[in-house]
Amino acid sequence: MDFATKTIHAGQPSEPQTGAVVAPIFQTTTYQQIGPGEHRGFDYTRTSNPTRKRLEAVLAELEGASHAAVFGSGASPLSSEESE
Repeated sequence: MDFATKTIHAGQPSEPQTGAVVAPIFQTTTYQQIGPGEHRGFDYTRTSNPTRKRLEAVLAELEGASHAAVFGSGASPLSSEESE
């Protein structure tokens, strides 16, 4: 697959709830939980959100990697320092 094709198709399945081909941008900061500590995959947008997950999938595909990490705040330098 050419790079240009990957940029528009990689990691971009249709949005499961609505079938939208172009995924919506999720701008919410918190998500309703099923119960205390029980969430549907997302609890707080700085830890993860559907939009960021899609971006990570696209970047990983474009780079030929299995995973990519995208940070929603300036805390990424702290994360890399802690892992060294």
